[in-house]
Amino acid sequence: MTSMDHSKAEHSSTHRQQHHGEYKVPGGKLVVADLTTADGRIVEAKISGDFFLDPEDAFNALAPALVGASATEGPEALVQRLEAALAPFDEDLDLQGFSLDDVVTVVRRALAGAREFADYPWEVIHTPVLPTRLNVALDQLLLAEVEAGRRGPTLRIWEWDDRAVVIGAFQSYMNELHPEGVEEHGVEVVRRVTGGGAMFMEGGNCITYSLYAPREIVAGLDYTESYAYLDRWVIEALAKHGVNAWYVPINDITSSKGKIGGAAQKRTRNAVIHHATMSYDIDADKMTDVLRIGKAKISDKGIASAKKRVDPVRSQTGVSREEIIRTMIETFTAKYGARTGEVTGQEMAAAQELVEEKFGTEKWTRRVP
Repeated sequence: MTSMDHSKAEHSSTHRQQHHGEYKVPGGKLVVADLTTADGRIVEAKISGDFFLDPEDAFNALAPALVGASATEGPEALVQRLEAALAPFDEDLDLQGFSLDDVVTVVRRALAGAREFADYPWEVIHTPVLPTRLNVALDQLLLAEVEAGRRGPTLRIWEWDDRAVVIGAFQSYMNELHPEGVEEHGVEVVRRVTGGGAMFMEGGNCITYSLYAPREIVAGLDYTESYAYLDRWVIEALAKHGVNAWYVPINDITSSKGKIGGAAQKRTRNAVIHHATMSYDIDADKMTDVLRIGKAKISDKGIASAKKRVDPVRSQTGVSREEIIRTMIETFTAKYGARTGEVTGQEMAAAQELVEEKFGTEKWTRRVP
């Protein structure tokens, strides 16, 4: 090889990049993508997994359909490529355990450099009873710690004994609350850093948890996809107690017997916080005294009463809140090899400062009047 040829080969190789992604379809099979890109396009592709696909020639058409696609091509365009490649098989085509959307998801995650839960050394923290304002402050603090690399990926289970409403970052204080109900029931109103709706939280009546992780865990997933992905372990834990639960886009956890809870999320440049609250044994009358749950909120659910939206976990399982939490921790630990951890004294002190400077102030709580 001449020096010029060697230079050209070396130059070409610098533009080739390998990508690997895996995606376990909820209730389905594993789909794996191994891709090579050069100059911003897919030049080699391999799709594999433990799914079922007939006829065999259809499988041979999957990967070639991706070659030539831009590394930034949108999901709809990628699906169209796959549909066009498989169109000749018409009624003979049979995909079991996965869909073309799942293939696109794993391709996007591979190209985005996504990482899976099991790629990280997780820590599980079950915090002691804390004021709700401090729990909310810890969310901001621990997200920042993961962002800065001072803390690894963490799952935190909340505990509290006060009566509070936690409203979303962008909700109007007056539009979401009945002031007389707030005063009558001695409710603390706390605004969190994530979007989403208000949560009525009495000590012992909800199960709330927060995940703090590097942003790569949701790479290649839009918000709707990431909600279901980040809470798969919870759905699995609930199933162990006989609860048939699933996600309703964007962020509702529901079941065959009604809504269970909802999630919220915030992404920074390098990290993500995802948290959810599930109703365990909620006082629906007190909740509706405090929250303004308007017709627009419930009309898209096809129900007649806000109270019917709350279907407590207790009524479906018959077990204690503590046992549900124990199953959640055991499920997460078994799936991802997590270890038990704790909030450090320094972190707790920093979170308390955030309560005094932000989360305990009227300026923040009523930032949207």
